[in-house]
Amino acid sequence: MTNHALPDMVDRHILDVLQDDIPLVPRPFAAIARRLKIPEQVLLDRLQRLQDEGIVRGISPVLESRLMGLSAATLVALHVPEERIREIAAIISSYPEVSHNFRRDHNYALWFTLSGKNEEDIRRVLREILRSTGIPATDVLNLPTVRKLKVDVRFSFLSDEREGTFGSA
Repeated sequence: MTNHALPDMVDRHILDVLQDDIPLVPRPFAAIARRLKIPEQVLLDRLQRLQDEGIVRGISPVLESRLMGLSAATLVALHVPEERIREIAAIISSYPEVSHNFRRDHNYALWFTLSGKNEEDIRRVLREILRSTGIPATDVLNLPTVRKLKVDVRFSFLSDEREGTFGSA
C-alpha cells in the first residue's frame, strides 16, 4: 500500500457506482465507464490505483448461499492465546467453508463465519478446526444463524453535492 491522497470526486463517483450491480456483459467496465461518462481506460487506471493504494481490496460477486445449497451458517468465536493468533487464523482460513475470519480485541480474539449444507456439516467442520488447532470446546462461542436478515450495505462517497455526472477526468 502506498501513501495516498483522499479519493477525488471522480474516484468517489466510481466507488459509488461500483456498489451497484455490475452489468453481465462482455465488457462490464466499458459499460460502467459509459455510465460515468469517462473513458474506459480512465476507469481501469483509477481502479488499479485505488487497488494499489488499498482503498479497493477487490471486486467480487455477492452470492446467495442458500441458493448454492448452503442452508446452515454460524458465527464462531475462539479464545486464542496471543502468540498463536496468526497460526490459528491461517488454519481457519484454509477451510473453504469459512467466509470471514477476523481478529477482535477481546477475550474471544478470533471470529469467523462457517457455512455448510446442514447443521451436521457445520458441527463436523468446527470439530475438525478445533482438533487441528488444539483449541478446547470450552474456549468456543458458537452462534448459529437463527434467521438471516440481509442488509444492503452501501457507503455514501458522495455528499449532498450529488451533481449527476462530471464530464471527463
